[in-house]
Amino acid sequence: MKLTGWISTAVLSLMFAASIAMYAQEQHDQQEEKKEKPAEQKEKKTQPAKPAKQEERSTEQRNDAKQQEQKSTAQHNDAKQKEQRSTEQHNDAKQQERTAQQENKNAEQQNKTAKHEQQAHQQQQHSSHAAPAQQAHHGGRIPDDRFRAHFGQEHRFRVTAANYSSHRFQYGGYWFGFVDPWPTNWLYTQDVYVVDIDGVYYLCNAMYPGVNIALSVTL
Repeated sequence: MKLTGWISTAVLSLMFAASIAMYAQEQHDQQEEKKEKPAEQKEKKTQPAKPAKQEERSTEQRNDAKQQEQKSTAQHNDAKQKEQRSTEQHNDAKQQERTAQQENKNAEQQNKTAKHEQQAHQQQQHSSHAAPAQQAHHGGRIPDDRFRAHFGQEHRFRVTAANYSSHRFQYGGYWFGFVDPWPTNWLYTQDVYVVDIDGVYYLCNAMYPGVNIALSVTL
């Protein structure tokens, strides 16, 4: 019995000692693992970034820089085009202004020329009308009683082409000279008569009232 009890005690003691040794070994292993883990984590932290990620970031940065450069170039081109359009519009406005000024000058010059021509024409007409009247005034005067007896609208006669070719005709005892040209629409077969208007003798045609030929009288 004693031997058996002693053996049991010895076995229990060995088992207890083994348990203690195993627990101690486990604690030691856990401490070693704890020591190793921070070192591994530190190594992981200190490890450089993977080359693939760095290259990707570098490519993105280059793309961003290229896009920014393209935007800047596009903005510069837009500003340059706007400036060119503004310059063209300014030049067009100046050209239109110069054209308008030139047109105004041309119109003024044309008006001046037209006025000069009109004045010259009026002076020429006045001279042409005044000359026959002056020539007619230089002729003689028919006494009023003789004029009423032989001349006027009620005393009509005809002038021949030969009379006009010789630049004179005779009627009522007086010779008349043609001061004005023969109207193109007058016929020598039409009746004419002599009137006195403001001291000037005129040959008239009843078919064409208002168209008269100034005459000079030779007494």
